[in-house]
Amino acid sequence: MQTRKGQSIEDASMQMIDDEIGIHQYNEKEWPIVRRVIHSTADFDFAKENKILFHKKAIESGLSALKNKCSIVVDVNGVIGGLNKQNPIDFQNKIVCNISNVEIMEIAKKENKTRSQVSMRSALSDIDGGILAIGNAPTALLEVIQMVREGIVKPALIIGIPVGFICATESKEELIKLTDTPFITNIGRKGGSSSASAIINALYKLVRAELIS
Repeated sequence: MQTRKGQSIEDASMQMIDDEIGIHQYNEKEWPIVRRVIHSTADFDFAKENKILFHKKAIESGLSALKNKCSIVVDVNGVIGGLNKQNPIDFQNKIVCNISNVEIMEIAKKENKTRSQVSMRSALSDIDGGILAIGNAPTALLEVIQMVREGIVKPALIIGIPVGFICATESKEELIKLTDTPFITNIGRKGGSSSASAIINALYKLVRAELIS
């Protein structure tokens, strides 16, 4: 739980972001998510040229899944590190990250795939109906997109915001083509684990706000 001093610093930071961005295109539920990504990265591009894109059902589907105790599958442990740890406890959401499992490494070597690809296949049952958050590995995002196209998995929400130079932009472009799958992504190379964590944390804040109202 945040201290009063910590909360006051966060509130001041959010106000600075509001003041600097000014008028924007996001609605009342999208903006808290975008603003938290900016807060976690100090990068205002996420509201501009690298703007965040929302499927029309993304927030609704994500909030419903969290409230229904869905699993949250992530590509790397760095995403877990940025999460508010109390939220998954309170809402009984299992956090899944298989990237460092020994068997995943062995299969990846044998099949000449990345560990990220293999780890996504291994988490199929948790991804189905769950929330997937990818902040680091474009190959993980592309693998899940392929799984969706194969009809073997139906995530409640894909947060696809990998950072990098090889296939990062392209993987996001492919995600946007999944018109029947709720997603949150962004344009371009920017992204990262902290951005993925920030989106999940923001969704939890929206859930709590709904429960209070």
